[in-house]
Amino acid sequence: MADTDTTDGAAPGGDEAAPKKSKLKLIIIGVVALALVGGGGGYFFLAKGKKKDEHAEAAPAAAKPLSFVEVPEIVVNLAGQPGERVQYLKAKLVLEVKDAPQVALITPAMPRITDMAQVYLRELRSSDLNGSIGMFRLKEELTRRVNAAIAPNHVNAVLFKEILIQ
Repeated sequence: MADTDTTDGAAPGGDEAAPKKSKLKLIIIGVVALALVGGGGGYFFLAKGKKKDEHAEAAPAAAKPLSFVEVPEIVVNLAGQPGERVQYLKAKLVLEVKDAPQVALITPAMPRITDMAQVYLRELRSSDLNGSIGMFRLKEELTRRVNAAIAPNHVNAVLFKEILIQ
């Protein structure tokens, strides 16, 4: 019976120490977790603000306005098989350049650009212009040829204002 009293007496003392240690561990874990969450949140907001500043600085540089040069309207007959009905292509093109000084450099070469476009467009068949892929190829090839015609100057793209096949 004495053994049970001693065991009973020791158990309550041990039980009191265990809850104090587990409460202390729980509080320490809570403080560490709170610090991590607070630090992570602070970093998130500070990093987010820094990224906004970087985008704000990049936006004005990218906001530089483009310039455009109109090419005179082009009307050509398309290549076809003998005996087929003759088809015509009417195109209004615009050249996209990166800044206004380029416009002054490209404008004197407009006869060369028009000639190059007419020669190339006369080689095409109406089947070459079918669908969006045909228009994309036409745009890419015209851009390549215009850049070759006006070298060392450069255009970003050839844009279509109007395309009509009749």
